[in-house]
Amino acid sequence: MKRWLLPVALLLAGAAQADSTLPVSPLAYTQLPDPDQEAQAKALMETLRCLVCQGQSIADSDADMAGEMRALVRQRIAAGERPAQVRTWLMERYGDYVTYDPPLSWITAPLWIAPLALLALGLLIARRLFKGKAA
Repeated sequence: MKRWLLPVALLLAGAAQADSTLPVSPLAYTQLPDPDQEAQAKALMETLRCLVCQGQSIADSDADMAGEMRALVRQRIAAGERPAQVRTWLMERYGDYVTYDPPLSWITAPLWIAPLALLALGLLIARRLFKGKAA
């Protein structure tokens, strides 16, 4: 038998056991009784990234972590916090990665500047190509 097979099997078995065995939070899949608060919570959940998924929002993800984050959002909204306060708290706790719309800072500046720079470069190249053919 190959020597690498056992470590790989153990690694895969560990990944399969990664889901939590703790009970699911009641607010992970239950809406708030106040429709306005639930609408605020859902709008916020659409803008927050699941930290363990591949690009899904916490509203769309079935991961345990996303369920816990949904419950946190609903608990804080039900307690009277504004969505902006909840977003700020989550960003302090999990970092800017938790939001699809990171704030402008020195760390995130390339994310904001790169598309504009690439667009300007593309326009410059297109202008030179078309100018050369027109002459």
